Amino acid sequence: VQLQAFGGGLVQAGGSLRLSCAASGRTFSASTVGWFRQAPGKEREFVAADTRSTDSTFYDDSVKGRFTISRDSAKNTVYLQMSSLKPEDTAVYYCATDRRGMVTLSTSYGVWGQGTQVTVSS
Repeated sequence: VQLQAFGGGLVQAGGSLRLSCAASGRTFSASTVGWFRQAPGKEREFVAADTRSTDSTFYDDSVKGRFTISRDSAKNTVYLQMSSLKPEDTAVYYCATDRRGMVTLSTSYGVWGQGTQVTVSS
């Protein structure tokens, strides 16, 4: 499977963006899909995940209540709706799948998209 993340851009604080993660090569309808982000000089960190097999979603505390992960199986696409954006949300956002391990660990994921830049201005 190959992943392509897109939808990033420049937005003012308080604004919204929707990121998309499109899969090709095979369906990932039964797979966990996670979103991670990496700001300059910082480690890649967990943002959200949708574990299709258990029908559960997970969010980092820093985005809970502001971000929503969802899936359109017909389009083989997972979305990350981001609202009430803050300057500290500025980062490159990555989607990932093929998980073997803890949902929140980047090392658990074997397939990654190329990343999309999100910049939130104050």
